[in-house]
Amino acid sequence: MTDKKVAVLGSTGSVGTQVLDVCGRFGARVVYIAANSNTDLLEQQIRRHKPLYCAVGDDNKANELEIRVKDTDTKIIKGYKALCDTAAEVDCDLVYNAVSGKNGLLPTLSVLASGKTLALANKESMVLAGEIVNKTAKEHNAEILPVDSEHCAIFQCLKNGRADEVKRILLTCSGGPFFGYSFEKLENVSLEDTMKHPTWNMGKKITVDSATLANKGLEIIEAMHLFRVPYEKIKVLIHRQSIVHSMVEYNDNSVIAQLSVPDMRYPGQYALTYPERLEGVINELDLTKMPLTFDEPDESAFPMLALARHCAKQGGILPCAFNAANEAAVDMFLRKKIGFNDIYRVTESVVSHTANEPVKSVEQIISCDGICRKLAYDKEKTGIK
Repeated sequence: MTDKKVAVLGSTGSVGTQVLDVCGRFGARVVYIAANSNTDLLEQQIRRHKPLYCAVGDDNKANELEIRVKDTDTKIIKGYKALCDTAAEVDCDLVYNAVSGKNGLLPTLSVLASGKTLALANKESMVLAGEIVNKTAKEHNAEILPVDSEHCAIFQCLKNGRADEVKRILLTCSGGPFFGYSFEKLENVSLEDTMKHPTWNMGKKITVDSATLANKGLEIIEAMHLFRVPYEKIKVLIHRQSIVHSMVEYNDNSVIAQLSVPDMRYPGQYALTYPERLEGVINELDLTKMPLTFDEPDESAFPMLALARHCAKQGGILPCAFNAANEAAVDMFLRKKIGFNDIYRVTESVVSHTANEPVKSVEQIISCDGICRKLAYDKEKTGIK
């Protein structure tokens, strides 16, 4: 059990709901939850966890929820800016940021500027503004605990040696539902088939990102900033079973790995109980059940990974362009406006039309994000039929 006070941003998403489950199992006091618009689930969470505050990004949905839970003691916070401000101001020991996409950046910076410990599940914070995020954390003596399963694994593996002893990070990847497909075969895959992830149950956007391998590309950039390693030291390996969550190879050629069943409650628990390890909420791992296999990723079939590597190497504003274009393209794919391979075509077009420059401010990132999204939705300019 733990007596920590916890805030969960993005509480209605896949990671957020599992984090709340972990908090309930360990007796953590959930003092603040936040989401954009899912009032049905927010009401359930309010009645289950009895937080002091609940922020809703959508003002109309906030008004609706306020009426529905007026018999409770939970105060409803309205609007995205208030969501960010409250995350910084609320009295708690740990803030989970499980907000989806670029909307997670400002909450990340607000929490770190307040000196709180941040359990980070929003990879876009690091992709868009890794240097700014790290600078903010350092200036305010705030700690970042990674909640992505791969980065949580790397975080643990890095405790077995010094930074100058690390030879490379081995970032594992399930390969998604289309492992073994050629680019040509991927041309006509359906949305329904794309959503059939082999090992993880996730939200729609990240499920598509896993199928294109864009998610792994984003995780390369995230790892670069979280662990302060150059992109050349990060190698992606396809690991279909999702048992080895990532590995670190040291200069003596030994490899340290973290293994567990694929369950996002584990990295949520690790952040909650850190630096202690308490009895697990996930199932035990039975290594006799299946072989563990590893393969090289096919970047000709899944060019989003190669494109992300290019953006990682170039740095500057290009990772922002990659993320913005990909989010827009995935949105169009989910609405069946473009095909699967068009996600790459849109993203590559936007990146190629973006003049790179060093990242100096959050305002610059927000501006680039808006420009790149607008371009991504313009089929005439991206050449998508």
